[in-house]
Amino acid sequence: MVKQDKIFAVEDIAAKIKDAKAVALADFRGITVSQATQLRGKIKSSGGQLQVIKNTLFLRALRNNNYKIEREKLDGPTIVLFANDDEVTPIKTLALFAKTTEGLLPWKIGFIDGRILSAEELGKFAGISSRIDLQAKLVGLLFSQPSRLVYALSYNLQKLVIVLNGVKVKKQA
Repeated sequence: MVKQDKIFAVEDIAAKIKDAKAVALADFRGITVSQATQLRGKIKSSGGQLQVIKNTLFLRALRNNNYKIEREKLDGPTIVLFANDDEVTPIKTLALFAKTTEGLLPWKIGFIDGRILSAEELGKFAGISSRIDLQAKLVGLLFSQPSRLVYALSYNLQKLVIVLNGVKVKKQA
Protein backbone atom coordinates (compact mmCIF):
# COMPACT_ATOMS: atom_id res chain seq x y z
CA MET A 1 0.00 0.00 0.00
CA VAL A 2 1.22 3.45 -0.86
CA LYS A 3 1.49 5.89 2.06
CA GLN A 4 -1.38 8.04 0.74
CA ASP A 5 -3.59 4.94 0.44
CA LYS A 6 -2.80 4.05 4.04
CA ILE A 7 -3.77 7.53 5.20
CA PHE A 8 -7.12 7.26 3.39
CA ALA A 9 -7.63 3.75 4.79
CA VAL A 10 -6.98 4.96 8.36
CA GLU A 11 -9.41 7.86 7.88
CA ASP A 12 -12.05 5.48 6.50
CA ILE A 13 -11.61 3.05 9.41
CA ALA A 14 -11.68 5.92 11.93
CA ALA A 15 -14.96 7.16 10.42
CA LYS A 16 -16.46 3.66 10.62
CA ILE A 17 -15.41 3.36 14.27
CA LYS A 18 -16.94 6.75 15.05
CA ASP A 19 -20.22 5.95 13.26
CA ALA A 20 -20.63 2.43 14.63
CA LYS A 21 -22.68 1.82 17.77
CA ALA A 22 -20.32 -1.04 18.67
CA VAL A 23 -17.07 -2.46 17.32
CA ALA A 24 -15.85 -5.99 18.06
CA LEU A 25 -12.61 -7.66 17.04
CA ALA A 26 -12.02 -11.38 16.66
CA ASP A 27 -9.19 -13.64 15.56
CA PHE A 28 -10.16 -15.24 12.25
CA ARG A 29 -7.48 -17.94 11.91
CA GLY A 30 -8.84 -21.18 10.53
CA ILE A 31 -11.91 -19.74 8.81
CA THR A 32 -12.42 -20.93 5.25
CA VAL A 33 -13.38 -18.57 2.43
CA SER A 34 -16.87 -20.07 2.20
CA GLN A 35 -17.37 -19.67 5.97
CA ALA A 36 -16.18 -16.05 5.79
CA THR A 37 -18.58 -15.32 2.91
CA GLN A 38 -21.45 -16.93 4.78
CA LEU A 39 -20.57 -14.98 7.94
CA ARG A 40 -20.40 -11.67 6.04
CA GLY A 41 -23.90 -12.27 4.70
CA LYS A 42 -25.30 -13.05 8.14
CA ILE A 43 -23.61 -10.00 9.69
CA LYS A 44 -24.88 -7.74 6.90
CA SER A 45 -28.45 -8.97 7.36
CA SER A 46 -28.21 -8.31 11.11
CA GLY A 47 -27.20 -4.69 10.59
CA GLY A 48 -23.43 -4.90 10.77
CA GLN A 49 -20.37 -4.91 8.58
CA LEU A 50 -17.44 -7.31 8.71
CA GLN A 51 -14.00 -6.33 7.47
CA VAL A 52 -10.46 -7.69 7.62
CA ILE A 53 -8.14 -4.83 8.56
CA LYS A 54 -4.40 -4.65 9.12
CA ASN A 55 -3.65 -4.28 12.83
CA THR A 56 -1.35 -1.27 12.38
CA LEU A 57 -3.97 0.63 10.38
CA PHE A 58 -6.64 -0.23 12.93
CA LEU A 59 -4.44 0.95 15.82
CA ARG A 60 -3.90 4.29 14.06
CA ALA A 61 -7.64 4.64 13.48
CA LEU A 62 -8.23 3.90 17.17
CA ARG A 63 -5.77 6.64 18.13
CA ASN A 64 -7.71 9.04 15.89
CA ASN A 65 -10.82 8.19 17.96
CA ASN A 66 -8.98 8.58 21.30
CA TYR A 67 -8.89 4.88 22.18
CA LYS A 68 -5.69 3.63 23.76
CA ILE A 69 -5.03 -0.11 23.71
CA GLU A 70 -1.87 -2.17 23.73
CA ARG A 71 -0.60 -3.56 20.45
CA GLU A 72 -0.54 -7.05 22.00
CA LYS A 73 -4.36 -7.09 22.13
CA LEU A 74 -4.37 -7.19 18.32
CA ASP A 75 -1.91 -10.04 17.89
CA GLY A 76 -2.59 -12.15 14.80
CA PRO A 77 -5.06 -11.74 11.95
CA THR A 78 -8.04 -9.64 12.97
CA ILE A 79 -11.56 -9.41 11.66
CA VAL A 80 -13.49 -6.29 12.69
CA LEU A 81 -17.24 -6.17 13.20
CA PHE A 82 -18.91 -2.77 12.96
CA ALA A 83 -22.41 -2.84 14.49
CA ASN A 84 -24.19 0.04 12.81
CA ASP A 85 -27.92 -0.43 13.49
CA ASP A 86 -28.07 -2.36 16.75
CA GLU A 87 -25.31 -2.94 19.28
CA VAL A 88 -26.25 -6.48 20.21
CA THR A 89 -27.57 -8.32 17.15
CA PRO A 90 -24.40 -8.36 14.96
CA ILE A 91 -22.23 -9.33 17.95
CA LYS A 92 -24.69 -12.07 18.84
CA THR A 93 -24.65 -13.28 15.21
CA LEU A 94 -20.85 -13.51 15.25
CA ALA A 95 -20.92 -15.36 18.59
CA LEU A 96 -23.48 -17.88 17.31
CA PHE A 97 -21.44 -18.43 14.16
CA ALA A 98 -18.33 -18.95 16.29
CA LYS A 99 -20.14 -21.68 18.23
CA THR A 100 -20.99 -23.51 15.01
CA THR A 101 -17.36 -23.39 13.86
CA GLU A 102 -16.13 -25.21 16.98
CA GLY A 103 -14.12 -22.55 18.75
CA LEU A 104 -12.96 -20.47 15.82
CA LEU A 105 -13.33 -16.67 15.97
CA PRO A 106 -12.29 -16.01 19.58
CA TRP A 107 -12.97 -12.45 20.76
CA LYS A 108 -10.06 -10.07 21.12
CA ILE A 109 -11.48 -6.74 22.25
CA GLY A 110 -14.47 -4.47 21.66
CA PHE A 111 -15.71 -0.89 21.93
CA ILE A 112 -19.19 0.29 22.89
CA ASP A 113 -20.14 3.90 23.67
CA GLY A 114 -16.52 4.96 24.15
CA ARG A 115 -15.83 2.08 26.53
CA ILE A 116 -13.27 -0.66 25.88
CA LEU A 117 -14.58 -4.20 26.46
CA SER A 118 -12.45 -7.27 27.15
CA ALA A 119 -13.03 -10.60 25.42
CA GLU A 120 -14.97 -11.87 28.47
CA GLU A 121 -17.20 -8.79 28.49
CA LEU A 122 -17.91 -9.22 24.77
CA GLY A 123 -18.94 -12.81 25.43
CA LYS A 124 -21.39 -11.65 28.11
CA PHE A 125 -22.62 -8.86 25.85
CA ALA A 126 -23.33 -11.42 23.11
CA GLY A 127 -25.60 -13.25 25.56
CA ILE A 128 -27.94 -10.26 25.94
CA SER A 129 -31.27 -10.46 24.14
CA SER A 130 -31.61 -8.34 21.03
CA ARG A 131 -33.35 -4.96 21.08
CA ILE A 132 -36.46 -6.38 19.38
CA ASP A 133 -36.70 -9.20 21.95
CA LEU A 134 -36.33 -6.76 24.83
CA GLN A 135 -38.96 -4.44 23.33
CA ALA A 136 -41.34 -7.37 22.91
CA LYS A 137 -40.83 -8.38 26.55
CA LEU A 138 -41.48 -4.80 27.66
CA VAL A 139 -44.69 -4.58 25.61
CA GLY A 140 -45.86 -7.91 27.03
CA LEU A 141 -45.10 -6.77 30.55
CA LEU A 142 -46.91 -3.47 30.05
CA PHE A 143 -49.87 -5.20 28.43
CA SER A 144 -50.23 -7.79 31.18
CA GLN A 145 -50.34 -5.31 34.08
CA PRO A 146 -53.76 -3.74 33.32
CA SER A 147 -55.30 -7.17 32.79
CA ARG A 148 -53.87 -8.30 36.14
CA LEU A 149 -55.38 -5.24 37.81
CA VAL A 150 -58.80 -5.94 36.26
CA TYR A 151 -58.59 -9.57 37.38
CA ALA A 152 -57.61 -8.58 40.93
CA LEU A 153 -60.43 -6.05 41.21
CA SER A 154 -63.03 -8.37 39.70
CA TYR A 155 -61.90 -11.24 41.95
CA ASN A 156 -62.76 -9.23 45.06
CA LEU A 157 -66.18 -8.37 43.61
CA GLN A 158 -66.80 -12.02 42.73
CA LYS A 159 -65.84 -13.01 46.25
CA LEU A 160 -68.28 -10.42 47.66
CA VAL A 161 -71.09 -11.73 45.43
CA ILE A 162 -70.42 -15.30 46.57
CA VAL A 163 -70.52 -14.23 50.25
CA LEU A 164 -73.74 -12.25 49.71
CA ASN A 165 -75.31 -15.22 47.91
CA GLY A 166 -74.29 -17.41 50.85
CA VAL A 167 -75.95 -15.00 53.31
CA LYS A 168 -79.08 -14.88 51.11
CA VAL A 169 -79.30 -18.69 51.00
CA LYS A 170 -78.92 -18.85 54.81
CA LYS A 171 -81.70 -16.30 55.37
CA GLN A 172 -84.03 -18.14 52.98
CA ALA A 173 -83.45 -21.46 54.74
